[in-house]
Amino acid sequence: MPLFYLPNVTGHQDELPEEEALHAIKVLRLQSGDMLTITDGKGCFYQAQITSITRRSCTVNVVKTIIQPPLWTGHLHIAVAPTKNMERIEWFVEKATEIGLDELTLLNCQHSERHIVKAERINKILISAMKQSLKARLPKLNSMEDFGLFIKNEIPGKKFIAHCHEGEKVSLKDAVRQGENTTVLIGPEGDFSEEEVQAAIRQGYIPTSLGPSRLRTETAALVACHIINLKNQI
Repeated sequence: MPLFYLPNVTGHQDELPEEEALHAIKVLRLQSGDMLTITDGKGCFYQAQITSITRRSCTVNVVKTIIQPPLWTGHLHIAVAPTKNMERIEWFVEKATEIGLDELTLLNCQHSERHIVKAERINKILISAMKQSLKARLPKLNSMEDFGLFIKNEIPGKKFIAHCHEGEKVSLKDAVRQGENTTVLIGPEGDFSEEEVQAAIRQGYIPTSLGPSRLRTETAALVACHIINLKNQI
């Protein structure tokens, strides 16, 4: 059954967002009386029946609510500097959502080559990947934030910074504990500066290694996401 996204479900005479409605009408050729499945991105699926259709709108009534149990424990937050080539960071966003991610922040760092990101585009990818992977929870997308401000935020749980500088580091796969809230910082293509690393450590971030290979930004972010998700799967 097709899956659609509707963030605020009332249950009666709900109108799909225009993009979702056009997909139902123009692509899938659904008609009044047909059934479809909706998610609100907040943990629920809804089986709904189409009650009316126009050229650009689709109205539905919910007939059944299904709560999706959590698929992993803890809260996974990846904070990553966007790459110069946006297709690479968009690839990460898609794959991380498919694997399992709770929260995403894009960082503006000293060595960043991209300082502006279209949040609307990233959010569309999050929604698409959530639907494709049959999840009922949409990862939270935060506004882009300067690194120095982000590390001063009060964030519960374990906090890690992955970097390529010399020095003592813990292995992320060995340091993560099931059920813990976890935040991981991933730097830009030029890595975090030494000053940024030290500033993060002073704010309670633990230097971490993702393995012996030097990884691209988007690969490192995905590896971190996968390691933590595997630890927390139910």
